Order: sequence, then C-alpha cells, then structure tokens
Amino acid sequence: MRISKLLRSILFVIFAVSECSSYRILGIFPFNAKSHMMMFEELMKGLARKGHRVDVISPFPLKKPVKNYNDIEIPSALPKLVNNMTYEGMKEIMKNDIVKFIALEAGNRVCAEGLEHPELQRLIKNPPKNPPYDLVIVEIFSAHCFMAFGPHYNVPVIGISSAALYPWSNDMIANPENLAFVPNNLLEYKKSMNFWDRLYNFLHTFYYKRYFDYHTSAQDDIIRKHFGANSPGIREVERDLALIIVNSHYALNGVKPTTPGLIEVGGLHVQDDGPDIPEDDRKWLDESPEGFVYFTFGSMMQIESFPPHVLDILYKSLRKISPVRVLMKIPRPELLPPGLPGNIRTFSWMPQLKVLKHPKIRAFITHGGLMGTQEAITYAVPMIGMPIFADQFVNIDLYVAKKIALRVDPVHMTQEKLDWALNEILFNPVYKETSKKVSARFTDRPRSALDTAIYWVEYVIRYGNKPLRSPALDLAWWQIALLDVYAAAILLIVSVIFIIIALVRFLVRAIIATHVSSAKKIN
Repeated sequence: MRISKLLRSILFVIFAVSECSSYRILGIFPFNAKSHMMMFEELMKGLARKGHRVDVISPFPLKKPVKNYNDIEIPSALPKLVNNMTYEGMKEIMKNDIVKFIALEAGNRVCAEGLEHPELQRLIKNPPKNPPYDLVIVEIFSAHCFMAFGPHYNVPVIGISSAALYPWSNDMIANPENLAFVPNNLLEYKKSMNFWDRLYNFLHTFYYKRYFDYHTSAQDDIIRKHFGANSPGIREVERDLALIIVNSHYALNGVKPTTPGLIEVGGLHVQDDGPDIPEDDRKWLDESPEGFVYFTFGSMMQIESFPPHVLDILYKSLRKISPVRVLMKIPRPELLPPGLPGNIRTFSWMPQLKVLKHPKIRAFITHGGLMGTQEAITYAVPMIGMPIFADQFVNIDLYVAKKIALRVDPVHMTQEKLDWALNEILFNPVYKETSKKVSARFTDRPRSALDTAIYWVEYVIRYGNKPLRSPALDLAWWQIALLDVYAAAILLIVSVIFIIIALVRFLVRAIIATHVSSAKKIN
C-alpha cells in the first residue's frame, strides 16, 4: 500500500512538472504559399512534440494529425499557389512590381479578409482562458497586422521568416544592415560591390523601405477595426517583437552584422520524417546505370506550361545526357508536347528529401526556391538554377559564387547554354566537391536548427520580449548613424581650426607690429 501511494505521488509530481513546463502557443501563417508553410509547420510540429499545445492558423492543415497540434484552417485570401502557376503568369508577375504585390495583396488584403474570419473573430472576442496563450508566432512577410494578437493577449510575439529578411524587416528589431557589403535580398548577389553597386544598394533599400511602409500603413485601420480604437498601430506592433527566427545561415548567406534578436535557423524545415519514394519510382532510380538528375520548379510552377521552343530545348538537352536519367515534376503531363525522351520519368508529387538523399542523384535542376535549395545543400547535391522571381535570383547567384550551382535563364534559354550547364554540372567534379564542403559547414552546428528555434521560443516565453530588445529601437535613424556625433566632431574640429587660425593671425599681427615699432624707434 505504501509503495502504491509513493508511486502515485511520484507520478503526480512528474505530471505536475511536465504540465508546468508546457505552454500554449498561437501560430498565425495566413499567406497561401505552401513553400513558406513548410518551415512554419515543422517548427510548430516540433513544439507540439516537445509537449507544448499549439494552435495553428493557416490555409494548410496537416494531412497527418500530430498530438498537441490543432489546426484552425482559414480560406486563402489569394489563389492557392500550388501547381497552378503558368509560364505566362510568371512573366506577368515579373513585369509587375513585386513589392507592391507583397504589400497590398499578400499584406493588406490578407489582413482585411483574414481577420474577418469567424474563427479569428472568436479568438479576438473570446480568448481562450484554460489555459490562455503564452506566446504568438507570426510570419514576417507583409501581413503584420496579426502581430496585434500579442498586445491583445498581453503576451510576447515572435516573428518568423521563411527567407532572409527583406529590407523592411530589419528595422523591426533594429538589426544592423551594412549596405556597404550586404546587398538586400531583392537584388542580385555580388561578392564585392564597387561604389556604384553600394550607391544603388543604398538607394534601392531606402526607397523600398519607405515604399513598403507607405502601402502597409493601411493596416493601422484594419488593426483598430478589429482590436479596438486604442490598439497600437502597425509600426508599433512590428517594433515590439521579441525576436525574429529567420531561414538563413552564415555558411550560405555570408557573414554580416546581426543583433541577438535575429535567430538564424537555415534549413529548419529539413526534417526527413515523410513517406518513402513510391516503390516503382524507387526501383527506376535504383536501377539508373549512371545516376539521375532531379528536376522540379517547386510547389507552384508548371514546367509543362513553358513555350514549345523552351520545352524543345529541354527535350533535346536532357535526351543527350542519357543514360543519365531525369526525374521531372510535371503536374499535368497531358500538356507536354509529344516526344518525351525515354530517359525522363515524370511525377506530380514526390518526397523530395528522400530523392535528394538518394545515393545515385547527380544534380538538381531548380527554380532557386530557398527551401528546395537548402535541402539540396544539406545533401551536397550540385544545382542548375533557373530563377523565375522574388529571391530566387539572389539565391542562385549566391550559390554560383560558391561554385555549387550554375545559372541558366529560363526565359532566354538556348540549346548551347543548357548543354554546357548539364555537362559541366555532371562531369566537372569541382561542383560536387564544393557542395560537400558547403554542406559540411551548413550542417555543422552546436544544436540542430529545429532545437535552436525551440530553445529561443521557450526563452521568450520564460523571460518576455525585453531581454533581446535592441536599445537602437529607442533611437532615431540619425542617432543610430551617429550623424549628431559626427556633426559635433566636425563642429569641434572646425572651431579648433578657426581658433588656431585666429590665434596665428593675432600672433603674426603682434609680431609684425612689434617689428614695425622697433624699426620706428631705430629710425
């Protein structure tokens, strides 16, 4: 009987301790890009497996339930970007102002429609109390109005970005950006910048910061409509973040100044817990006599929608590398022209990580999306990049500079350029050797990307949003740039020079006067 009571007491203590150390977290990821959600989903699943209770607002509910993970599905304010972007649609996006789209469509429109949803209205008007939320995690992209849930619940807010920070994101945590050697990620990467590059980098960054802030200022009214007239505005909630978790890493993105409030966890989404490659596909890959090339433009783009002359180039070049096989993502193969080479096998979905870690993979042809390229780097797979829009250009240029990729323009592709790229990536060993070195630096960390993110999430819950807050947030831009100090120093130097000049003039005049006086006495 005594042993039974003791056992119950021990179990009670263990249960109480585990309950006390678990938290309730609200994740809000309303933008409808599946590639963005890959990172956020893995973080929230990791927190749930750690024992925390997570509620996740997004257009992408889990296909396989996870304990402690509760989906709150909201409809997408924009068309879902999954296997539905055509070549013509891509050209239209490239012609338009991408920052204006991010601010107005992915930002203001998603805010306006998302906060009207009944589930979010319920969370605003009747916040859960048993238990209440301890933390809110919100995507850093453009729909920043959802950060207002933090002050509404009186809990800290963490931002999370699926890409390296865009120009307007650094100011939220006063992250120092040295534009002398760090190009913003809307520009093509350059290893070293000359004067004109630095000038353009400065002007481009300054302009798009003001441009983004101007267009998203409408979120002030959206916040106050739903959270109350006295709620903080959009710039205030942005600058009250506890920290930002960002999908970057110095081994890929280079060494740059950062505040402790920027937590780099590049590759967090690389969690190999998905299903296996279908048996027929695996057999085809296993039996490839000279290995295979993996070819996909991610979760959005339809390769089959490219113009006939581009597809003809692909057919001819990929046929030439046989017996090397090509595993190619084609969501709608019926749209392909006839004559698909015999060494190509198409698919509509594939567990990408399993393919990239297959021992016979030789290369990865990609549009340059950050998620897929980080997966390839993790498994040391050299790449041919065909960037289409957004940060894909800077990603591929960065990898080209590191000699782990080659770049081919998909719009102006020629037979000669693609033939050269394929032969170079497949038969020049330098790309594979360099990929292994970069992969080693990217994956060699004191703790995994996921464990790092979880640690800092729990840290913020324990200590609030003040410990990592930069004092620079309380200073004006000219104070941060020390313009007042430089002005004072220049004024002091000018004053000293003026005094010295005045003193010298006085002494010269005095000496001359003395000499004149002496001369008069002699005469």
